[in-house]
Amino acid sequence: MIKNKESLSMIEVVQYLEENKELEKFVKNFTKLKPKEVAELRKKLEDLNMMKMKKEHIVKVIDILPQDKEDLNKIFIGVSPNEDETNKILDTIKEFS
Repeated sequence: MIKNKESLSMIEVVQYLEENKELEKFVKNFTKLKPKEVAELRKKLEDLNMMKMKKEHIVKVIDILPQDKEDLNKIFIGVSPNEDETNKILDTIKEFS
């Protein structure tokens, strides 16, 4: 049963997979950060207060951890952050990679 609709990164999904260790292990193969780091990164990205960056964008940024402008722009479909916004996002990501 769906209790609420919220965008979650892959590592945040793991907390809901406790009953399925095989699937949990599979998801962890594709994640680069620990849950604590994900929470910190999410908070820092949210604190940037960018109108163009929705929760769905934040989740994809956390999952992919883009390292350059081109990769970052692939996440923002239909909306493009300006150069200053792009640099702020990339600088925030660099703290965790």
